[in-house]
Amino acid sequence: MNENEIIPQYDVTKQNYTPEEKILLGEIRNNLVDLAISAGETFQVNEDKLLNDIKNFIFNRLSTNNENISNKYIDKLSHKFLRDIIGYGEIDSLIQDDDLEEIMIIGINKPIFVYHRKYGMMKTNIQYNDKKELIDLIDSIARQINRRIDQESPILDGRLIDGSRINATIPPISADGPSLTIRKFKRDPMTIIDLITSKTISQELAAFFWLCFDGLGVKSANAIISGGTSSGKTTTLNALSAFINPKERIITIEDTLELQIPHEHVIRMETRPANVENKGELSMNDLVKNSLRQRPDRIIVGEVRADEAITLFTALNTGHSGFGTLHSNDARETITRLTNPPMSVPKIMIQAIDFIIMQNRIYTPSGISYRRISEVAEVVGIEEGTVQLNKIFQWNPERDMIENVSVASNTLQQLSELSGKSINDLYKEIENRKLVLNHMVKQNIRSIHDVSKVLELYYKDPQKVLKQIILGR
Repeated sequence: MNENEIIPQYDVTKQNYTPEEKILLGEIRNNLVDLAISAGETFQVNEDKLLNDIKNFIFNRLSTNNENISNKYIDKLSHKFLRDIIGYGEIDSLIQDDDLEEIMIIGINKPIFVYHRKYGMMKTNIQYNDKKELIDLIDSIARQINRRIDQESPILDGRLIDGSRINATIPPISADGPSLTIRKFKRDPMTIIDLITSKTISQELAAFFWLCFDGLGVKSANAIISGGTSSGKTTTLNALSAFINPKERIITIEDTLELQIPHEHVIRMETRPANVENKGELSMNDLVKNSLRQRPDRIIVGEVRADEAITLFTALNTGHSGFGTLHSNDARETITRLTNPPMSVPKIMIQAIDFIIMQNRIYTPSGISYRRISEVAEVVGIEEGTVQLNKIFQWNPERDMIENVSVASNTLQQLSELSGKSINDLYKEIENRKLVLNHMVKQNIRSIHDVSKVLELYYKDPQKVLKQIILGR
């Protein structure tokens, strides 16, 4: 990485082939790929069979001209060809790099850009110089997800098999040539411990949410996570969902499947766009309505933005619990967006929300960014037609700390009344849970399965877990 450049450089080791090898690769594509791909709802390749076919093809093709061809060379070349055929060509190494958050192809004869999780925006040393090669890549991706992109449908939006979100455009929509944007998700999802370690959330706030979202089995809190594009709303939603009691039945509804909730009883649903005949669409609202017939304990909507908002809030007002994300800049704007078109949720229904959690992406002069929960507000009622908010946590940018700024919490008061426990008992429980979270931070217990295991143990026998932590076991 060259630190003297305005945009740091991300260097990729390029796959170099001799002219003869390029001809071979082209012949293999023409002769083998169509036979190797099994038709169906997902793009599937039998890699072992394809690799063997490639080896046989190379051997038969080269042995007639060169009797001294080595098995080692055939094996190495076969594996390179396999990655080229079933992978993503020039950008395959970018796809495989878990440190990259975004891959951005902006046209031909222009460098490919990436967004690195540590270094921010970077410029790579690779680019597409052949328009047909780039369109072939986009077309190949479209076929993988059973979509099409052409002059009639010049926009492609969907997800890859690994969960990455993709968006592609071709002329005339993109005037400078084909474009492709891939938003990648970590193979190892970020957990609540990762968010604490990165200071996105504090231990105190995480322990507070744990108690409220669990609700001691009597009242599970509802929340909307708001923020701008790429502020980390879905990552935070996914991490906080680990606090849901394992006994609950969860239904998630998303445009593109991103959530990876570590619970056993989860139904994941995904919207479907209309086909070329403008039929078969399944909207977010359709799926939210359908979820109500599936006896959910918790409904999680990936992004609330249209008429599904009324359906969701109707469910929240009739005893269901739920989470959702929404694009907004602050808690008051979140209310404004919810109560105006196209969502148009009646103000009286807004009281079903317990928390509005604001998350921001903070940019530094160096171009590197970090994410913080900037505000947590409670919805405490309606007065003279205005939804009343009670700010309980706020991020202090000077100290880079999330501070408790509340006098009292309306949610804890309600939980106290319903559970029969005093407010002091609840604060003590928050401290106990904070102790558990602190233990996981110190012991680097951070994988989605390990965190889930500790939380489940706490639900089964909290005193045993606390005793083991205090004794240092």
